[in-house]
Amino acid sequence: MTDTTDTEKTTHRFEAEVEQVLRLVIESLYSNREVFLRELVSNAADALDKLRFRAVTEPALKDAELKIRLVPDREAKTLTVWDSGVGMTREELTSNLGTIAKSGTRELAQKLKEAKEAGDVSLIGQFGVGFYSAYLVADEVEVVSRAAGADEAFRWTSAGKGEFTVEPAEREAHGTSVVLHLNDEHQEYLDPVTLRRLVERYSDYLSWPIELSTTKKVGDSYETAFESINKGTALWQRPRAEVEDEQYVELYHHLTNDWEKPLAWRHFKLEGTLQFAGIVFVPKVAPMTMWMPEATHGVRLYVKRVFIMDDAEELLPKWLRFARGVVDSEDLSLNVSRELLQDSRIVRTIRKQIVKQTLDLLEEMAKEKPEDYASFWAQFGAILKEGLHMEPEQADALKPLLRFESSAVEGLTSLAEAKERMKEGQKALYYVIGESRKQVEASPHIESLKKKGYEVLFCTDPVDPFVMSSVTEWDGTPIESASEGKLEVDEDEKVDEERESALRDVKERFRVKLQDVVSEVRVTTRLTDSPVCLVIPQGGLQPHLERILRAAQKDVPEQKRILEINPDHPVIENLRKMLEGAKAVEKVDEWITLLYDQAKIAEGSAIDDPASFNRRITALLEEASQRASS
Repeated sequence: MTDTTDTEKTTHRFEAEVEQVLRLVIESLYSNREVFLRELVSNAADALDKLRFRAVTEPALKDAELKIRLVPDREAKTLTVWDSGVGMTREELTSNLGTIAKSGTRELAQKLKEAKEAGDVSLIGQFGVGFYSAYLVADEVEVVSRAAGADEAFRWTSAGKGEFTVEPAEREAHGTSVVLHLNDEHQEYLDPVTLRRLVERYSDYLSWPIELSTTKKVGDSYETAFESINKGTALWQRPRAEVEDEQYVELYHHLTNDWEKPLAWRHFKLEGTLQFAGIVFVPKVAPMTMWMPEATHGVRLYVKRVFIMDDAEELLPKWLRFARGVVDSEDLSLNVSRELLQDSRIVRTIRKQIVKQTLDLLEEMAKEKPEDYASFWAQFGAILKEGLHMEPEQADALKPLLRFESSAVEGLTSLAEAKERMKEGQKALYYVIGESRKQVEASPHIESLKKKGYEVLFCTDPVDPFVMSSVTEWDGTPIESASEGKLEVDEDEKVDEERESALRDVKERFRVKLQDVVSEVRVTTRLTDSPVCLVIPQGGLQPHLERILRAAQKDVPEQKRILEINPDHPVIENLRKMLEGAKAVEKVDEWITLLYDQAKIAEGSAIDDPASFNRRITALLEEASQRASS
């Protein structure tokens, strides 16, 4: 670059990395072209922050009226983003816009942090990268700037094709105007309605006023006026005591487009090594898209009041996907496009805090508003339970929030309440898994438990087979599946040797006939009303889970059940008597097959041969009806 005076027009080549960035921006960097306005407004806010900081030590700058203006001009096909900020000298224009990340924002932020003089100085990004997003919609860009404290202004001009010019210009006061010469495909950004929408979406909560230039006809002439179009105050940055419930509800409607009021919300702000604030909402009703695989989730992310993205999934685990809200970080590191969050310590810290705040909100609701919590559970309980499977380390926080239907009470109950109702001598809490309450209430697996007056928790959500494998105890009390073979019985109710011996032939016949489908046949006191049942071996898959995995075309190894026999059931006693006559073995085998199919139906599984099952049932009915009619 040759030496020049401030009165000359000079031409410069972009540095190599700038050309690369320009090409990257135009070809693929931003997935949504409208973010150009967010970037330019953020840079304008950055310039205002810098001026406010300088005004601390330069009293002459204190009286400046700090604002941002958007000026669309349909005739000229230009959109101007104007600010009254710190401005730039000729050298800064050349350096900042001709090279990458030379605006000094990073250095200034570090300086503020080290000096601990920042207060609430909001510094947005690195000027020089987001700026180039202007070329997403413009064929040519002009930047007219006058540095604070300087007498001269200068114009930077480029079509983004390898070079730029810098020359003297006129500007009344310090600040910068970025003039976009919009290409024909993007004339919609001259529409005030579009500009209002973009400001509301991306920059509504910037602390600086954003004004839109409007032209109105007055008599025979037109007058230009400026109207403020941003709220200017982020609700989540205000003290909770200053925010009315109606304002929270209004923000929720704005974030979600949900016409219902939220069921509950929590407003939080953390200040320390990291600074961020936010609000988490729990909806009243699940949206129709909640269970769709392609459904997005997450909170709305801001960085220093600048909108970055909706549905920041990195900040909210999938098992809290029902939650809605906003988080605003002072420290979050973003990649060059601000479209994707970097995997960083800051992200993990914010995510951990959002999870904590949401679970604390649910715990508070469960204790203080149990009816509201019951409504929440009906809508989102199955989703919340996924956390036990996805993040087992959250078990201590999630188990108190679990709710179950129960054999002992109407409505829902917690593990703590179920433990309080345990009978004397009861050694565990019990649950049974099935597809509906009606099915599990009729399950043979809980017959002896009901006879003893023991409470059984009903688990009928599709996620329960995954979830309950992680819920093995509560406050020192074991939690056991009623359908597992290890189910403990009282010592005095164990099968005595005499009854065991009397049924030796029946057990052997069951074993021989069913050796291909069951791993063991044993006599049990588990049953009171049913002749037989199938139980899973310890550590085996729940039948319900087995069916889910097979439906998902997963490779599930064949798992043989244990068949348990009720020694006191009349059918079993009749089989014993029938086996005393050798000629009855064939009929006994038919009945054994029928009993096995009935046990499969009782656990919710499909039988292997429905036609043969129907034939056996019909034969039994025919035989019984003949005896009844004779």
